[in-house]
Amino acid sequence: MGTTIKVNNKISRALDIKIEPFDVNKRYTRPHRHNKYLELVYFSKGSGFHHMDQDSYEIKPPIAFIVKKDEVHHWEIDSVPEGYVIILKDGFLDRTLDKHLNDQFRQLENHRAFEVPVDASLNSLFQLASELVKDQAKGSQITVEGILKALLSKLLRYAPNKSHLEQSLAFNFKQLLQESPKNDVSHYADLLHTTSQNLNTHCKKEFGKTASKVISEHIVQEAKRQLTYTDLSISEIAYASNFKDSSHFIKYFKRFEGVTPLQFKKSKM
Repeated sequence: MGTTIKVNNKISRALDIKIEPFDVNKRYTRPHRHNKYLELVYFSKGSGFHHMDQDSYEIKPPIAFIVKKDEVHHWEIDSVPEGYVIILKDGFLDRTLDKHLNDQFRQLENHRAFEVPVDASLNSLFQLASELVKDQAKGSQITVEGILKALLSKLLRYAPNKSHLEQSLAFNFKQLLQESPKNDVSHYADLLHTTSQNLNTHCKKEFGKTASKVISEHIVQEAKRQLTYTDLSISEIAYASNFKDSSHFIKYFKRFEGVTPLQFKKSKM
């Protein structure tokens, strides 16, 4: 391990979307996170496990996985897989004129994994989308968006029914939290031009928990990633998590996990 979590970049700087068959050479990977992009992986064949942070999911096709920008994940696939990968940067959604497409991706971000019934049309849509994105002469922005919308509509039909975020205050709060974590509800309320009370109301409605709870879960989760996948010291992780000193960080971590950061790190060795 090193002092940082490995960051993979599977898309060039010039592109903001990539759709292609799953690379069979990526059956076994080391823990890593992505370079500021969302990844959707769909398997029609294969077996093994997908490890995301401290959780493991069995690959039982047909199945879809959504890997968000801040998550650490790796593959352990023990048979030759078949499927597709969609890599998406914010730039693609920023320039799309179809706001429904934005909403579809936001809904997907509310999931990690879900099983999909056997549906031949899904493979056809993935294949067509992949060909259009590769061939820019044929794949205009509007055409690609149309295929993507049809593809995501099918996937979301099979996804568990969760609250629709639709650019909500709570969703924007989570986005800000991922970009710059800070243990202060009023800080985010100010950035979102609202009150702490209103932010709490939206979080309870969307996530079933207070804004403070959302913050603490995010901070602890990121600390667990650093403890598991890097050699950073406790004080370095405390500093990176915006704590004034390591003793405050240790008490904070233990309050939520029941163990100290060092005890947690040793349990992962």
